[in-house]
Amino acid sequence: MPSDPQPSRSVVTTSPIGRLELVERGGALVAIRFDASADGSPEHERGGSAVLTEAHAQLAAYFAGRLRVFDLPLRPAGTDFQRRVWDVLAEIPWGTITTYGAIAAELGLPPGASRAVGSANGANPIPVVLPCHRVVGADGTLTGYAGGLERKAQLLHLEGVATEADQDALF
Repeated sequence: MPSDPQPSRSVVTTSPIGRLELVERGGALVAIRFDASADGSPEHERGGSAVLTEAHAQLAAYFAGRLRVFDLPLRPAGTDFQRRVWDVLAEIPWGTITTYGAIAAELGLPPGASRAVGSANGANPIPVVLPCHRVVGADGTLTGYAGGLERKAQLLHLEGVATEADQDALF
């Protein structure tokens, strides 16, 4: 297997939703991984870069409630369809939610394509920055999140979005 001409670099940071590994390759953020270990993955070097430093700073500001829109160079690896879905994710405003079906409709897909959108959403390699946590089921319930539904709820609460669990607690 040929070596990658652009090796990746990463840093691990702590956050209110656990340890996150930020991965950069070729001057762009390519992944955020949940439950990062301190010793890391063998496929890339540990160490900072300008992109990782900025990603860390922006994530810290987001978690502190001071940042609502990320401004980072991103290069998520995926199919053309996945990237189209992720482009829509990037446009979902802070503090709002949408549904898988609404994204399918925005992409001009036929009814029933919400499952394909959900699959692409689940494959998002840069969660939080590409806010897949802002996508919910048609009935407003929290469904599918690579980091777990508890993290999805935490992120939505951080943005001031009430979840169905909050509604249930009222009644």
